[in-house]
Order: sequence, then structure tokens, then C-alpha cells
Amino acid sequence: MTTQIIQGMAVEIDGNGEALLCIHGLGGSSNTWTPVLAAMTSFQAIRPDLPGSARSALPQEALSIEGYVSALEALLASLGVESLHIAAHSLGTIVAQHFAVRNPGKVRSLALFGPLVAPPEAGRPNIRARATAARGGAAALQDIADAIVKGATSQDTKAQQPAVLALVRESVMRQSPEGYAQSCEALAGAQSADIERIGVPVLLVTGDEDGVAPPANVAAMAARIAGARQVVVEGCGHWTTFEKPQRCMQELQQFYAALR
Repeated sequence: MTTQIIQGMAVEIDGNGEALLCIHGLGGSSNTWTPVLAAMTSFQAIRPDLPGSARSALPQEALSIEGYVSALEALLASLGVESLHIAAHSLGTIVAQHFAVRNPGKVRSLALFGPLVAPPEAGRPNIRARATAARGGAAALQDIADAIVKGATSQDTKAQQPAVLALVRESVMRQSPEGYAQSCEALAGAQSADIERIGVPVLLVTGDEDGVAPPANVAAMAARIAGARQVVVEGCGHWTTFEKPQRCMQELQQFYAALR
């Protein structure tokens, strides 16, 4: 694996082939994709830590969905990438949708895990409250991480996969307080892209116990995108690639094989 600092972002680039941009979610990093890299071997996998997340610097301007899209556009331009596939998780799926609508000639497919078009209105105050709490520092991030482990993973994961719980906890706890707070604020302010304009193959994968991206919500999202295919993974919460990596790899491999 090769890590570079490009446009202020820590970016891991592996493999050869068509470009595959991997966008993590809130509290994630390039490691969101490590468990499923074996399904990406035919691509050049480009896995950035989003601005303000994990190892990437926090920009001077406040984080936003539009800002994430612009940062990724600048990253891809610096790498000379003119067309690409996108895989994304959670918050990253919102970024991916906006990117695809803004760059219709560049994006060839979308594989979205734990996907959502925007947070529900009722959930936005809680996300903003989490941003306020995160600014309390390391102890506050530990509390947030523990709450996420409890609320965003499946019963099966909690009972059978303690290492996954540790991984989710570590992913959140390794964020900087201000970076995580601003990431929460970016999510809280996110609006839906005009996803009816997306005209490429789309895979939507969610867990049957995903409270952030419930199957019914993902089905409604799929109905807005012509030809989108929804997959519901049993015994899985919101951290799809951590909780069910083998199933995620299987779905990715089938999806990409059908594109050839």
C-alpha cells in the first residue's frame, strides 16, 4: 500500500486498472475499505481520508458536502483521473451522489453501502448535538464511540465479533475532536442530490439492522434511481464492510463483473 499526501489529504492508492474512488463515512477512514480490498484488485483503488478525518488536515473553510466534493475533484485532477467508479459508505454515499450529479460524464458506477440521500429532519438536531459533544475532547469521543458501537452494529456483531466492535470504536476515537465535530455538522446540513439524474449502474447495500439506512429507506432511494439494485444483508448493522466483509466482497464482485 502506498500512502501519499495530496491536496492536504492522506490517500492510499493500490493496484492498476480503472480508477475506483472509495469514500468513507462519518468517523471512518481509508480503513473502511481494507476488509473488502480483495474485491477491488482489478481497479486502481484510491482511498482518501476525507478532509478533517483521520490523518487528513482540517481545511480552513468549514466542512460541507460541497467542500468534500470539491476536494475529491481536486484530488482526482491531480492524479489525472478522467473517469472512475465510486464505492462509498454512509456520509460518503451522500458525497458520492452529489459528485455523480455534478460530474455525470466521469462517473461510471456507484456502489453505496449504508446509503442515505440525506439525514431525516428529525435526526439533524441529534447530529448537531453530537458535534457539540465531540468538541469536549478525547473523553467525549470515547463516549460517542461507545454509543455508536452499541447503536450502529447488529446483535450478531455484538455477540460474535468483538474485534469488529473494537475496530468501529477505534475508528471513531482516532478522529480529531474538531474534525469529527465539523464532519457531523456537514452531515447535519446535507441535502439530497438530484439523484433521478444519475444514469449509471448503482448498487445499494444495507444491513437488515441498519438504523441509519433502514432497508425501507434504501428501497425508496432505489426507486428514485433508474436501474438501481438493492441488497439487504442479514445480521448486519450500519458498519457494513466491517460487519459482513465477505458478503460485501461478493456483492462488489458480482456488480463489477456485470459491468464488463
